[in-house]
Amino acid sequence: MRQLIVEEWLSLDGYATDRNGTTDFFPPADDAKTFDTRQLDFLETIDTMVLGKNTYELFAGYWPTAGDTEIIADKLNGLEKIVFSQTLKKAPWGSFPDAEVISSDAVETVKKLKQVAGKNIIVWGSLTLVKELIDADLVDLYRMHICPTATGGGRKLFPDFDRYRRFKLVGSEVFESGVVSVYFKPRKQDRN
Repeated sequence: MRQLIVEEWLSLDGYATDRNGTTDFFPPADDAKTFDTRQLDFLETIDTMVLGKNTYELFAGYWPTAGDTEIIADKLNGLEKIVFSQTLKKAPWGSFPDAEVISSDAVETVKKLKQVAGKNIIVWGSLTLVKELIDADLVDLYRMHICPTATGGGRKLFPDFDRYRRFKLVGSEVFESGVVSVYFKPRKQDRN
């Protein structure tokens, strides 16, 4: 079965955006080549990305034309792309094939996607969508990149829970910029 992977950048105090909804707290790319090389290797395990409308709009405005400046652009642009939106009718992706727009239940769609043969599925950003997938216990791996900045507020990655969620650390890496990448799998059987 394919895995659903959530990859997010977070502030040191646990926010995926600052109070203004931006990600300006991400550190400068002092060691972007090292990080991007790791990402390129990781993308070899992925063949599908799912996004919410807002993240789709950010990505579609940048990645299709980033090939000359971003080493991961070609691989990312070549992924199958699915956008969950109630308002979009089309989701163009520059000169690449359009993303598929799905307006039906994201949880049921992702459950079906996980059953289809293929590589893993990634979700970037898309906090509303991610929260739905977390609540439905569909996330198999969290790849979190912790920035050395505290925002003092913003949007959290995790929804409020009525019980503990426990995780098993399966990897970590520290980058020159101060970013610490941590990789966790949920321990579904240990939830209270």
